Amino acid sequence: MSSSNPQGLQAFPDELSERKAWLEPFDWYREMREQAPVRYDPTRGVWDVFRYDDVKEMLDDDERFSVSPRNADGFQEPEGEEAGVMLDTMLMQDPPRHDELRGVVDEEFSPRTIRELEPRIRELTTELLDDILDNGGEIDLVEEFAYPLPVIVIAELLGVPPEDREQFKQWSDAIVSAASEDENTEEFYERQDEMRQEMAFYFVQLMEDRRENPRDDLISTLVTAEIDGEPLDHREILGTCILLLVAGNITTTNLITNAMRCFDEDDAFEELAGDDRALTTAIEEVLRYRSPVQAMTRVAMEDVTIHGETIEEGDRIVVWLGSGNRDERQFDDADEFRADRTPNQHFGFGYGTHYCLGAPLARLEAKVALSELLSRVSNVTIPETTLEPTRSSFIYGVDSLPIRFDRE
Repeated sequence: MSSSNPQGLQAFPDELSERKAWLEPFDWYREMREQAPVRYDPTRGVWDVFRYDDVKEMLDDDERFSVSPRNADGFQEPEGEEAGVMLDTMLMQDPPRHDELRGVVDEEFSPRTIRELEPRIRELTTELLDDILDNGGEIDLVEEFAYPLPVIVIAELLGVPPEDREQFKQWSDAIVSAASEDENTEEFYERQDEMRQEMAFYFVQLMEDRRENPRDDLISTLVTAEIDGEPLDHREILGTCILLLVAGNITTTNLITNAMRCFDEDDAFEELAGDDRALTTAIEEVLRYRSPVQAMTRVAMEDVTIHGETIEEGDRIVVWLGSGNRDERQFDDADEFRADRTPNQHFGFGYGTHYCLGAPLARLEAKVALSELLSRVSNVTIPETTLEPTRSSFIYGVDSLPIRFDRE
């Protein structure tokens, strides 16, 4: 069994196994909310939960619903020193360890600290747009803009050279990818393991350097931090570096890209150009309507009965944030994109203890990126093309998005 898939889980439900279905899963969500709001999938060996209130309850109750796969029945610890380092990050740790690990970097990602980054993010955005908009009236938004920007930002925060960002993209993609139907699953996971090992080796070298030569960056913060007088474990530091790189890049890339898709469908480009307040509200609606993260996992810590179904202690659960975000019980006209929707209590960044650490950064990056882009172009259109969804069971976006425009 591959260490990249230690639980042996099939990534996608059968209903979403085709890429076209994963591009538009929302009809299936609606069907499940009505007919089977809590259902067991024997093929994947997990419970799926679809309604807003149930999703919120599971995300908010750390005692009954753990984030750690180690609490699941049949869990097998990955083999190898660097395998499964994500299991030791705040992402997959329950309180109190989650709170201790998060506390090490919490200040660096606080709204106040992130606001101070706006001039630098705007400078980087301007430089990128100067380069790509001169090449003509069509660009691939993902490859040329939505991906490079957050990679450069997180590279600077971590303290790694931005010239390595193309290698970062390969590593990030490997972490979140799921095998497609036409691939040999075991070979796919072996390749994925190789990419993880490369990334781990890269960060270990940086960690060793920062112990000897600390700087004003996140890696230095991690390697010099102590909790109750004890330094962080090597795997905790390595896993946190990987988490910050991958989660930060993928969330913001897909938020920017999904936003442009939504604005195109709603014909909202002109309305939002030059109005940062309206754009900020619209970004929140993107997080609800086409959230970059569609699902999260939990493990039941005791027997729980919901909608007549009993989830037993040790059972794995997938809580579908994307379905909760389309629940008609919570949102009026839930299947409509309304750029001015308020209030908007979505699950775009999760909920509860594990609410996304990088949410302030992702919001700021998206606002600056979209504001600068829309101020420089007009007559934006997305040409007819076959969109390919990101190959991940939980991450929602597209691999490529061509946009056409006139220079403003």
